[in-house]
Amino acid sequence: MVTYEKPKLAISAIEKLLDNHLGPGSTEIKPLSGGNISNVFSFNHEGKGYVMKFSDLEGAYETEHYVSHLLSGQNIPFPKCLALGRINQLTYIIMERIEGLNLSDFTAEEQTHQLTEIISILKKMAEADIGSTNGYGWIAADGNGSYVSWKDFVVAVNAEDQRGTFWENWHDLFRTSCLERDVYEEIYGRLMDYVPYNESYRSFIHGDFQQWNILSDGTRITGIIDGNCMYGDSLIDLAILDRHMPWSDVIKTYQINQEKASIKIPYFKERLMGAYYFKGLDGLRFYAKMGWNDAYQNTRQFLLNLNA
Repeated sequence: MVTYEKPKLAISAIEKLLDNHLGPGSTEIKPLSGGNISNVFSFNHEGKGYVMKFSDLEGAYETEHYVSHLLSGQNIPFPKCLALGRINQLTYIIMERIEGLNLSDFTAEEQTHQLTEIISILKKMAEADIGSTNGYGWIAADGNGSYVSWKDFVVAVNAEDQRGTFWENWHDLFRTSCLERDVYEEIYGRLMDYVPYNESYRSFIHGDFQQWNILSDGTRITGIIDGNCMYGDSLIDLAILDRHMPWSDVIKTYQINQEKASIKIPYFKERLMGAYYFKGLDGLRFYAKMGWNDAYQNTRQFLLNLNA
């Protein structure tokens, strides 16, 4: 099976782009690790740090451009966007660089020590003012959701026809990868049972809220990056965080935080189950496409063992 390969671009071409946008003087241009569908570079210009990302997916960073303005404008530590454009068949974006290391670079104990602050940021994202927008699911460049309802979104992202997207011809994975049709359909059926619990909640969702997209200086969180941003039930971000930090009592910490703020959480268990199934199903498909068999098996076992 051929796994997905990120697009490549010569350093000389990157230098030319930076000269056009920022003027001469960009230094220390170097690739960064991480990013599953983007090639990411860091650089300095006039004493400040920046990041430039490239993708071959159509409209790859239009939403990130919108999200940057939404979150940074509401005191959420998300990098500000400086430029968005295209070169050849690639889309690129230039953003301010938030200092710090990926939270994943720290020990489990150090990560857990910062969990309260992480939960606080999760809540701020969930409370972001999106009142001028409408719709559910993927956030479009204009800031609106792509679907009328959460159910429509769930059905659409799991449909076979995904032409023009990262998931084009994804049913081939049933033949060419570890993705099992019977397991996928079983989890999808469970997910649809829980859709009614999630569908009446509409907040901003980061969509990939885990250690590789959270930056830290070791004692405090310095920023949030990237995301598969959408509108829907904010407990999806909580489910993602819990699956990536299983040693940290993420759910208990979140519930204690809400109780201290005298915030009641209707149908919390059912909504969280729906969130686990939604992100887990997407994870199965993604891990199969990337050839990450261990991650696939781990997620498969977790989902099948969830109490229905």
